[in-house]
Amino acid sequence: MTTPTPQPGLMQITPYKGGESELEGLDNVRKLSANETPLGASPRAIAALKEMAETVHRYPDGGAVRLRQMLGQRFGLPADNLICGNGSDELIGLITSAYAGVGDEVLYSRHGFLMYPIAAMANGATPVAAPETDFCADVDALLAAVTPRTRILFLANPNNPTGTYLSRDEVTRLRDGLRDDILLVIDAAYAEYVGKNDYDSGAALVAKHDNVIMTRTFSKIFGLAGLRVGWAYAAPEIISVLHRARGPFNTNLLAQAAAIAALEDTAHLDAARQHNDRWLPWMTDKLQALGFDVPPSIGNFVLARFPGGPDQANAADVYLRARGIILRQMGGYGLPEALRITIGTKADNEAVVAALQQFLAEG
Repeated sequence: MTTPTPQPGLMQITPYKGGESELEGLDNVRKLSANETPLGASPRAIAALKEMAETVHRYPDGGAVRLRQMLGQRFGLPADNLICGNGSDELIGLITSAYAGVGDEVLYSRHGFLMYPIAAMANGATPVAAPETDFCADVDALLAAVTPRTRILFLANPNNPTGTYLSRDEVTRLRDGLRDDILLVIDAAYAEYVGKNDYDSGAALVAKHDNVIMTRTFSKIFGLAGLRVGWAYAAPEIISVLHRARGPFNTNLLAQAAAIAALEDTAHLDAARQHNDRWLPWMTDKLQALGFDVPPSIGNFVLARFPGGPDQANAADVYLRARGIILRQMGGYGLPEALRITIGTKADNEAVVAALQQFLAEG
């Protein structure tokens, strides 16, 4: 007896696994594995969810018109050039299915977000990873990896899991080195955390070019990871294509209401950014003082590379889990010697550093 055969590439995919939330036998867990904001969602967003609870029998606005209008006002972008999705993950999948398939190549940086190769393989395309320099995307290496089959180039900026970034000038150089029929997707999921003067989320390039897309999310600084709300900005022709590819109600009623309220709560956003501005350098300094190699991050997380390599990183992970601390293993990203640490509350951050210090002392 035979079974239906899946499309090429699907069975080669290792399913994406999010950061764990629970540890067996432990009630009090510090989850620092998924880059979630320690401040939680905006009180306004929570109130909006409660207010909308009695209307969930209604379908949502299929085009997320009001949310797109609010995004346009908040970021100074034309609402007609925006599209919303079930998290930016869905948009990454839609973009790939619309513009790449069997025989095509999807290019990304070696330690880029895992959803890029997954989306490529799910659509029969070939993922191609370009080398990095000092755990940062390398423009020359990316351009050298372009072939006649390249259809999409994904760039996470800042990158997850390294936290590194390319400057505005370097991203512009990357775009200028690509053929016009190659789609440059700038994944700016952590843009709201960035305070660098030479950084741009990608919006300026989208305004100038028809082959650039910027994707964003409400899952990080806005604290709406559980509702899955993402959005993208691109030329009208690309947005038109993506609207044809998406599901008719791909952004749910509660998600839209909460996202609108979160955009209005600028005080909560400022507090989240200020918290990260304080604790990101603190965490980096403490880890470096303990002997870890920590690439300079501008996200809400750091990558701690263990001097003892993968065995030491795995042992530390076991040690921390026994003490109720969940970090993110990085073997799937080609970094088995590292653990990624989300910036948490004051108590979370201090607990992680203390536990790592004790682990090293006992090692």
